[in-house]
Amino acid sequence: MNVLQEIIPNVKNMKQLQNLVLARRASQIKEELRQSEFSNLCFKFTCSQRVRKPFKEVINVSWGDAHKTGMKPLSFVQQVLAACLYPQLVNSDRLPVGVRQRAQSLLKGCDGGSVGSYTATRGISERVHRVSEFITRRDGGAPSYPENIFISPGSQWNILNVLVNSEASHRTGVLTPVPCYSIALMSIRGLGAVTVPYNLNEEQGWELQVEELHRALESAKGVCNPVALYVINPGNPAGYVQSRKSIQEVIQFVSEKRLFLLADEVYQDCVHGENSEFVSYKRVLAEMGPPLSDTVELASFHSASKGFMGECGLRGGYVELVNLDLAVMKYIYKLFSTDACAPVLGQFALDMMMKPPQPGDPSYPLYSMETQHIRTTLVHNVKRVLEVVNNLPGFCCQPVKGVFAFPRLHLPPKAIQKAKEMGMQPDAFYCMRLLEEAGVIVSPGCDYGQKEGTHHIRFYIMTPEDTMEEVLRRLSSFHTQFMKDFS
Repeated sequence: MNVLQEIIPNVKNMKQLQNLVLARRASQIKEELRQSEFSNLCFKFTCSQRVRKPFKEVINVSWGDAHKTGMKPLSFVQQVLAACLYPQLVNSDRLPVGVRQRAQSLLKGCDGGSVGSYTATRGISERVHRVSEFITRRDGGAPSYPENIFISPGSQWNILNVLVNSEASHRTGVLTPVPCYSIALMSIRGLGAVTVPYNLNEEQGWELQVEELHRALESAKGVCNPVALYVINPGNPAGYVQSRKSIQEVIQFVSEKRLFLLADEVYQDCVHGENSEFVSYKRVLAEMGPPLSDTVELASFHSASKGFMGECGLRGGYVELVNLDLAVMKYIYKLFSTDACAPVLGQFALDMMMKPPQPGDPSYPLYSMETQHIRTTLVHNVKRVLEVVNNLPGFCCQPVKGVFAFPRLHLPPKAIQKAKEMGMQPDAFYCMRLLEEAGVIVSPGCDYGQKEGTHHIRFYIMTPEDTMEEVLRRLSSFHTQFMKDFS
């Protein structure tokens, strides 16, 4: 037996993501294209030895990574980080005055005035307070307390260590949406818990229906002991946004069933479309009043990796804990202490997301222009995705209110049979062909869980407009030929 599996049996529960298989193949194709281009320049190979692909580059829209797709980082954020890394810039005139002031303020919170120093377990005190102020402002004055906030390296799952009881006769269960963010599923299973799936209603725009939560909870009897409900709002991979009424129903449900509520809200800045508004679980809970606001246990998550900032590589996020017992909070503090602290640059990025430049600040005009450009691009791309995808035979995409499209793919029986012969899931087979023949990486629905008998693909739409147009052009051309080949 593999030594790792002997040490960590739960590794066996972590399914191989097809998106990682696609990523490895994409790296190989990029190298083949590079070598082909080099050989063409050097005339070292005959035509028969050269890689022939109908594209010159691979476009990856499979990850929620704005910078990977080519979106420009926000100037204010990058400039402040540059000054924090090289403090000599703070006293020069090479950067705008607003940038230098912010960098100076951030560095004051660091021991030794350096980003290379450790910070407190919760994060730098001033940064934690900034998060608390942001939450209170966002939630219409509902109080947020710094002692309930932990800044982390983007990982949400420390909290699950408190919930999972490895010594119980029944394994711990967590209710998870279908479809669901794939890393969340892997993390839950990797800790030894059982995922208890509840289906979102695709035909109703991926609506979360409380009747389905009751069905899922009933299905867990005799299988595991459900202790938590995991929700993603705005949705990933399906770009939906929950209504206030839906959130209220979920809160009532977890209260009745005595479940811990895990609210993944990292895409809250990217909501768009008519009648679409992000409302946090914390705000709705507070507005529902006692006894719910005093008793429902909630962990809500946000991150600098997502939204308009898109600083995935800096690894900065936070979790706010609501209504937890003081004894449990002490244990959680110990748990976070094992990570020493979150990266300092990630904490700084989070601070700038919590309080970006305001009207009247020297850096505001440029910041406002850049964020407005991102908003306009996102709205444009959503419109184009729905126009193009819903006009392709075999595709059907629900309205997109976030940053992901998750269209349903009706594959011909011959394509499904071919995938089966190759030992692949049908939508993974489709995605591999799309990569090989069109040079586009999207994620297959099988990575996220999907209703049996359905197939989907997921792709990220916060990309430059010309990149999105090229993706849609290649997808349309490939899909037309694919459907013809397997009809």
